[in-house]
Amino acid sequence: MSIDRFILRKLDACMEENTNTRANLLKLFQLRIRKAQEAVKWI
Repeated sequence: MSIDRFILRKLDACMEENTNTRANLLKLFQLRIRKAQEAVKWI
């Protein structure tokens, strides 16, 4: 399972929006998206 799929499954499992876990997962996913966008710019 990819890291992205893992993060999405964990986010889906977090029902409460105000938990630290959910906030951290969202930050991690946003960071991965930003890094992927930067990598595409260099191609």
